[in-house]
Amino acid sequence: MQIIVYSTTTCPYCRMLKDYLGANKISYIEKLVDQDEVAKNEMMKESSGFLGVPFTVIVKDDGIKETVLGFDKGKINQVLQISQ
Repeated sequence: MQIIVYSTTTCPYCRMLKDYLGANKISYIEKLVDQDEVAKNEMMKESSGFLGVPFTVIVKDDGIKETVLGFDKGKINQVLQISQ
């Protein structure tokens, strides 16, 4: 499974998401869209042009791709099968 978190350096919800993933020992790749134009364009493509952060792309081992806009703990738990 691959998890990509698109975030910015100043977003408090991005920090909450990253802290939550870390607390659950879930590794991810962070892409800072406020510092990396390529990452910003990549996120826009994945999100159909939406620029809200955090934006998370989860590619499961079977190739199925899920996206999560914002720090939606319920959806993150469901997609990553985290029991709380």
